[in-house]
Amino acid sequence: MWRDLPAGLPPAPDAVVRGGEALVGRYQGRVPRIDWSGLNAARQHSALWRWAHHKRWQYVGIATPELFIGVAVVDLGWCMTAFAYVFHRFRQRLIADWDQDGLPGLSGRVNNAPLDGMDTAFRGPGAAITLQHLAGDVLALRVRAANLVLRADLDLVSAPPVMVAVGPIEGGAMHSTHKTSAMSVRGELDVDGLRWDLSDAHACLDSSNGLLARETAWRWASAHRPGLGFNLQQGYFGNMENTLWLDGEIIPLGAADFQFDAQQPLAPWTLRTDDGLLDLRFEPQGARCADRDLGVAASRYIQPVGIFSGEVRRTRHGPSRAVEGLLGVTEDHRSVW
Repeated sequence: MWRDLPAGLPPAPDAVVRGGEALVGRYQGRVPRIDWSGLNAARQHSALWRWAHHKRWQYVGIATPELFIGVAVVDLGWCMTAFAYVFHRFRQRLIADWDQDGLPGLSGRVNNAPLDGMDTAFRGPGAAITLQHLAGDVLALRVRAANLVLRADLDLVSAPPVMVAVGPIEGGAMHSTHKTSAMSVRGELDVDGLRWDLSDAHACLDSSNGLLARETAWRWASAHRPGLGFNLQQGYFGNMENTLWLDGEIIPLGAADFQFDAQQPLAPWTLRTDDGLLDLRFEPQGARCADRDLGVAASRYIQPVGIFSGEVRRTRHGPSRAVEGLLGVTEDHRSVW
């Protein structure tokens, strides 16, 4: 079913809450700080509930012609977790895969600044991750974990506009996310003594902060290169973060439909939006997965890495743009947290 969406996005507000109410919507730009303390819907719950339901994470995906690198630090309130992996496209396997859990404060932090003033860190036995916003509008990512060492500086100055979404969560309260596209990269990666220069890489950031439901599930897809990128989500956040970046323009997308076989996630996927602006096929080349059950919490996660092809368009009646060989990821994730 075709559905019209407003052209472009309004500028981001200076806060996510005003007068006790969330500023629900999709925007372009940056919110300096995500602060839910004044939210009427949050104040209806106890301090313990707010602490247990407040989730924050920073995820970076870096794509080169040869590799895909994924790094995340997640603050669940009562626990912290982090992971870093490197997928080699031509070998079609992970050449590095590390994850670790820890305690908030003791093991690290994810602060409430999504971009400007971002300060994210994780420390554990034999491992350290930092992601910080530096002068010059650079995001500095440093990883030392298991068999990999990563130094990557992500350039926000020349990147396309940032997408910001704020919206309600069933079973929770509110959520906000910042998504970036095709940031240029300077740095290098070392895995088992083999070194790659990252000057031909491009990166995306998922900076999210919300009061989420205890049971949360989503399907997600993301892929970016200069002039073209997209972010899609089907699940707990509706269509709030669905975005297409085309030649530096940010275009809101409608609801996403993910067609795939959950029992065979390395079979092809089909992704479409109900506004007709995106129609893609995804061919997985491999995946990172984790299936964990800690009793009070559980997570089932698979993130296939592969190639997108198909077409996108700015408007439903406008000409289509062919998509070929676009490296990115999909994800099927269910958590009790």
